[in-house]
Amino acid sequence: MNHDRILILDFGSQVTQLIARRVREAHVYCEVHSCEVTDEFIREFKPTGIILSGSHMSAYEESTDEAPKAVFEMGVPVLGICYGMQTMAMQLGGKVESGAQREFGYAEVREHGHTKLLENLYDFIDDDGHNYLKVWMSHGDKVTQMPEGFKLMCSTPTCPIAGMADEKRGFYAVQFHPEVTHTEKGRQILENFVLRICKANPDWVMGNFAVEAVEKIRAQVGEDEVILGLSGGVDSSVTAALIHKAIGEQLTCVFVDNGLLRLHEREQVAQTFRENMGMKLVVVDASDRFMAALDGVTDPEAKRKIIGRLFVEVFQEEAAKLPRAKWLAQGTIYPDVIESNGAKTKKAQTIKSHHNVGGLPDTLHLKLLEPLRELFKDEVRELGIELGLPAEMVYRHPFPGPGLGVRILGAIKREYADLLREADAIFIEELRAADWYDKVSQAFVVFLPVKSVGVMGDGRTYDWVVSLRAVQTSDFMTAKWAHLPYELLGKVSNRIINEVKGINRVVYDVSGKPPATIEWE
Repeated sequence: MNHDRILILDFGSQVTQLIARRVREAHVYCEVHSCEVTDEFIREFKPTGIILSGSHMSAYEESTDEAPKAVFEMGVPVLGICYGMQTMAMQLGGKVESGAQREFGYAEVREHGHTKLLENLYDFIDDDGHNYLKVWMSHGDKVTQMPEGFKLMCSTPTCPIAGMADEKRGFYAVQFHPEVTHTEKGRQILENFVLRICKANPDWVMGNFAVEAVEKIRAQVGEDEVILGLSGGVDSSVTAALIHKAIGEQLTCVFVDNGLLRLHEREQVAQTFRENMGMKLVVVDASDRFMAALDGVTDPEAKRKIIGRLFVEVFQEEAAKLPRAKWLAQGTIYPDVIESNGAKTKKAQTIKSHHNVGGLPDTLHLKLLEPLRELFKDEVRELGIELGLPAEMVYRHPFPGPGLGVRILGAIKREYADLLREADAIFIEELRAADWYDKVSQAFVVFLPVKSVGVMGDGRTYDWVVSLRAVQTSDFMTAKWAHLPYELLGKVSNRIINEVKGINRVVYDVSGKPPATIEWE
């Protein structure tokens, strides 16, 4: 790659990947790697700048991780965030101590020193003419003595050194987290670092990526054939379009009906890809097979693993019918890798596994082709438009790989899937009609394994309960529940109860992420 590159070293923060997303938003390419990489790796990477992430560790403990020495010897700008600031201070001769008062959440930091990083950035000015930023803190330790050559960049009453800079060497550090949306000028701070301080060329755009990816796919695949598991969702659809652009007839898409799809999904996929786009598409009805394997299984991780295993088995069987198929293509994207803790770092805690990330058995005699593995969801959508896919497909809400299998809580039955399909279709239809579909990032219905008493006409009912879920988010790593109008919620509830026989109660999920996840399982 000929792009300027920012290297992000991960010390185990749950929000490290948000740093990468903000850098990408500035159209600068970046990669996240473990803080345990070697000096040789960093030199070979040839970064235009380096960012050190946060961590749950304490920089003053002997057992904690340090940044490789090459970080401070490369002669490129370095930005330390939270723990990244603390390890920078410790390694360059400063001091870090446990704070008497921890800071978690909203804070207001006063700017000092007129540094390039914060130049012309502030949220308000106090009566004494001092500039302040509204930021998000998450730390118990703090820098108590800056290394030689550093000057104070910002402070709070409980954290006198909330930011420091050695502008001669291009070293900057902040105790707060500019990568999260709660830091109001965070995006501009990171843009200042990568564009103004590192002087990185902002050429990471999806048009360029498409050209590079097509060349890479052709070089990887050669004359082999590729088999792709197509779900109809955004990720697999964009993957299919990209690979088809690269190798055309060498791609065979396989659509597996596992009995856990959205209403009319099978028909819509066949129409779009086979008839409209001219792709080779094989449709496999494996619903009986999936339902039998899932019978009586209630644990969500067990369900995911069963569904993932069966997908692999089906692909193996279809691949056997294509003797030249040497590659299995998947629509894996960066957030999948992040939450599975399966990519380049092993420090962050695993939240949940994903059926299409890692763990592929040796019996799968196919090499893995994942052209979107380093992209965030918004980049995937941009790429889809660049490739000519219709906007209504590209901006469709995400759908989990295991499908309704993780939206039916507890045991899965065909009856539950049928009820959920109908209820979900009503919810989405009404969101579109009310012009709310594009205002929420993801919306769906969850089937709950409980029954409630109701009354319809003069009769008593004892039927199932479903929950509506709608969230708004910019990155899917944090999310707020969508404040849908009561009239809309009432209409959806009314239609579901009246039109879906077997459901007599509808509730609405008002949980954010965190502490909840977006999906219920």
